[in-house]
Amino acid sequence: MAPGKDERVPGVARYIKCLSALVLLCTMLVGPPHAFSDTSPFQERVQNRIRARLASPTGIKGFVCRGEPICGSRIIPAFYAQHEFKPIWIDAYGLNSEAFALLQAISNEDREGLNPADYHQQAIEAILGATLLPYADQADTWADLELLMTDALLLLSSHLAKGRVNPETLHTDWLLSDRSVDLMAVLDAVAVKRDLEGILDQLRPTHISYRLLQTAWEHLNRLANQGGWPQVPAGATLSPGDKTPRSLDLRQQLYISGDLTSEEMPQDVTLYDEPLVAAVQRFQRRHGLKPDGLVGPRTLTALNIPVAQRLRQIELNLERWRWLPRDLGARYIVVNTADFSLRAVEQGRTALNMRVVVGRPARRTPVFSAKMTYMVFNPYWTIPRTIAVEDILPRLSADPDFLIRQRIKVFDGWQEDDQAIDPHLANWSAYSVDNFPFRMRQEPGPMNALGQIKFMFPNKFDVYLHDTPNRSLFHRVQRDFSSGCIRVEDAVALAAFLLDDAQRWSPQKIRRALDTGTREVHFIPRPLDVHLLYLTAWVDSYGVLQFRDDIYGRDKDLDLALKKRRPDAASQLTVFDHH
Repeated sequence: MAPGKDERVPGVARYIKCLSALVLLCTMLVGPPHAFSDTSPFQERVQNRIRARLASPTGIKGFVCRGEPICGSRIIPAFYAQHEFKPIWIDAYGLNSEAFALLQAISNEDREGLNPADYHQQAIEAILGATLLPYADQADTWADLELLMTDALLLLSSHLAKGRVNPETLHTDWLLSDRSVDLMAVLDAVAVKRDLEGILDQLRPTHISYRLLQTAWEHLNRLANQGGWPQVPAGATLSPGDKTPRSLDLRQQLYISGDLTSEEMPQDVTLYDEPLVAAVQRFQRRHGLKPDGLVGPRTLTALNIPVAQRLRQIELNLERWRWLPRDLGARYIVVNTADFSLRAVEQGRTALNMRVVVGRPARRTPVFSAKMTYMVFNPYWTIPRTIAVEDILPRLSADPDFLIRQRIKVFDGWQEDDQAIDPHLANWSAYSVDNFPFRMRQEPGPMNALGQIKFMFPNKFDVYLHDTPNRSLFHRVQRDFSSGCIRVEDAVALAAFLLDDAQRWSPQKIRRALDTGTREVHFIPRPLDVHLLYLTAWVDSYGVLQFRDDIYGRDKDLDLALKKRRPDAASQLTVFDHH
């Protein structure tokens, strides 16, 4: 069960309440605190302690404060030197309003899927838990608090803007971490504008999907604090009309999760009746399961995943949103590999929505963004070497006619002017993974693995969208069967959207061009971004919380990475330094 707010930061919560009352009383008696440009004797003492600490011969390289490593050791000295070492979190009466805002932001970071402990929470709480008043003999302690809070802001800012984990350190096939943030500018903004809440809000993802997922987390967290949902006992597959005590547990869980909308109990609570069947189907649809209304092994497993685990799944996907470009574009395509789906979006409206087939776990579809610039009608398929040596070569010794039947030509090299060879003349058993000099190309036609259209967005993975002659796979619920590229359900509709010319390129005219069998290259009038994503939790356009299986095991890897203690040295923030 997730802890409540008061359980998370009791020392901070009490301190904020008590010190707020003290500041209010002092303001009533002696007037408002000094502005940032003014300095009280108390602030001067803290300022001198900050200067002494940061002006040492080694600066704060490898600096540890109250047992906490200071990660912003290249940024903090420069910032305070520019501001004459004046504190930004402390005024004449102790902590100022921006400090309270930062403490509150840290305590609420679990709502972002982040861990408040990463932002010096324990060390700050230990200081605030003691008697701390603006007296001369406590200037060292106040200076420690100032530096801890500044470093906490740097860490929090970088994590909100770019994510806590660099995805490329987890997956070589993940290329989305291209954001940077000027942390010196963040500190300057807090010191001058005094609007920490607004500054942090500008750093976090602005996409509505991120905000909706946060709201879903808060809803599930409330359910967790109330005890979550009951488990459905194991047993035989439940079918409509069955009578079993398990139906009552099922009914209670689906009502708590929001899938069963009626509170009315049937006369026979053991009956697996039609309203309960409809609720199970709703549950199945939003968990990527076949909506057959049968409570079999896969549905039962999904039903019995605890609330805490679903909360964590949301947190992992909030982190993934922080890796994404802040602006997906006014017109873009997004493929969610974990959902086997594609959406074409224009001005915030979904123009197309279709099923796709993605890479199987051994040949995962990568995650990246790239610009789609052109498409090819009736394309050749230059077979990747991996597929040629692992999938095709083993069968050629016994079946050399396979290449002829599949209209695959073999060339004696990878240059455009290399000559085609007769596949019957090659001794295929003499070649192997380490010795395969040939290039294979499948000709356009009904057998071509790319179907009749391929959609190109140049990238280092050589991955693209394409049509397919194998339509049966789109009827499967789980569609991870490709070698990494994405097979689209309706290539003609996607081409019409991209060509964006109803007069010249209606779906009917596209089909006629394809029927000629002639290879044609068509540039897209308005190139657009394609975002290949991997999201296992999100809120759809109808406001329904969706979950999907972790088909590539990426949730597990990210969970472990987020649980690791942050680095102990300044290296964590160097990529964000102000130059």
